[in-house]
Amino acid sequence: MSIERLDTGPRMSQAVSFGNMVFLAGQVAETKAGGSVTEQTAEILGQIDALLARAGTDKSRILSATIYLADMGTFGEMNAVWEPWVVPGHTPARATVEAKLAAPQYTVEIQVVAAK
Repeated sequence: MSIERLDTGPRMSQAVSFGNMVFLAGQVAETKAGGSVTEQTAEILGQIDALLARAGTDKSRILSATIYLADMGTFGEMNAVWEPWVVPGHTPARATVEAKLAAPQYTVEIQVVAAK
């Protein structure tokens, strides 16, 4: 079985496929960095959709998600974007934690693992 990597850089790849599994790096907002949790979450979920499509899968096949919030007080705001995005009946196992993220302009980071 071969390993396929997407958008490989000096530190990490944005997605790695092995067999029937796809592992995404933690995604943060690019254009909406510094924006609201709502804006950042929406952009990140769009990035996840695009990466999963390039890897040959989609959000209905997400097995697990880890969501990092800079402030757990924004849990409801993030969920207001997450809940309509996930496929009913195909919601992944999920953990949400408060964490200091890589830079202050990031308020949300999401990492997922999906099946092909």
